[in-house]
Amino acid sequence: MHATELSKRHWLLILTLTLLTFVLGTSEFVIIGILTDISSSLHITNAKAGTLVSAFAITFAIATPLVMSATSHFPKRKWMLFLIGSFITLNALCVISTSYIMLLALRMMTAIVTGVLISLAMIVASETIPIAKRGLAISFVFGGFTLANVIGVPIGTVIADWYDWNATFLLTTFLGGIAFLASFFILPTMHSTFRSSMREQFSLLTHPRILMAFFIPSLGFGATYAVYTYLVPILKGMEAPSSSISLILFGYGFISIFSNILAGKIASHNAIGRLRFVFLVQAIVLISLYWTTDNLIFGLVNISLMSLMAILLTTSTQLYLIDLAVIYQPKATGLAASLMPVASNVGIAFGSALGGIVYHQGNLMSVTLVGGLVAIFASLLTFLSHRLDQKQKKPA
Repeated sequence: MHATELSKRHWLLILTLTLLTFVLGTSEFVIIGILTDISSSLHITNAKAGTLVSAFAITFAIATPLVMSATSHFPKRKWMLFLIGSFITLNALCVISTSYIMLLALRMMTAIVTGVLISLAMIVASETIPIAKRGLAISFVFGGFTLANVIGVPIGTVIADWYDWNATFLLTTFLGGIAFLASFFILPTMHSTFRSSMREQFSLLTHPRILMAFFIPSLGFGATYAVYTYLVPILKGMEAPSSSISLILFGYGFISIFSNILAGKIASHNAIGRLRFVFLVQAIVLISLYWTTDNLIFGLVNISLMSLMAILLTTSTQLYLIDLAVIYQPKATGLAASLMPVASNVGIAFGSALGGIVYHQGNLMSVTLVGGLVAIFASLLTFLSHRLDQKQKKPA
């Protein structure tokens, strides 16, 4: 078979990994839709219930690279199946959770499992799919998260409305079981890498090029979330009917599916070179919101473009980090694969916090200008990385 073709087995693997990220994404994001149900049931404030979200994100960001570096030599198939089994068990325990502390501990453990499984899924897609199709494969795997937001989270929220929040975790437990069965039959047996020390693994992070590559998606996600976090008040300021806001948010998520498809195409050739201009277009789209939201129709079109630009960076930066690791520290490709999910969480936290500071100190719409400025910084960093890549390719 030609190296650029995908076999039936390749497609089954891609779809299995996409199913896995869909399940993981649903479990991670659905908590936002059931926070008020949890706070009411456990007799805690909404603010305290919100720590379930922040604790998940913080644990994910800190633990994922640590666990990935410590387990880089584990056989990937067996390790992934064990982690999926752990995911099922943790979600099943959430069903019977009766206290905030218990639920918090379970969510933090789930965050560790989720972060490592996502990273492993990216490695498997990167190492088993023909090089010419890696971008397509990674974009599908990332697409699982998009589908989780568009399909999984609404279904989980509806189940909580019909029954209670515990029933939502029955859903994620069931979905985890399906993911386990699919993975058991489809995941290939991959050679484990040589054991390397934590010091060797984390020496990857001492390379300026790796740090630059890490902050590209951090700034890219930060630019989007400086605005997206406050999209509902922006929509209300546009005088969008309250009854239509949920539909608009669904439309935003639906459009992001196409953003994910385009992300795979961008990653197919000269990815970092293309991203330079993607971030510039993103900056224009975000800054334009400052004026277009004066008109409901123009504002909605602009928000649609914002959604289309939101995740164009994912596939390219994921592969870029892995490829740089092959150059600078080949023993740390597992750690490199975990950096993109960590960078996205850092960017989301940074963007939301920055937008909050601007929102509470001035005009709400100023968050669009700040988001655009962050996107410009992402573009400048990408320009610099691309220039260094070109210099490296030139013969001495």
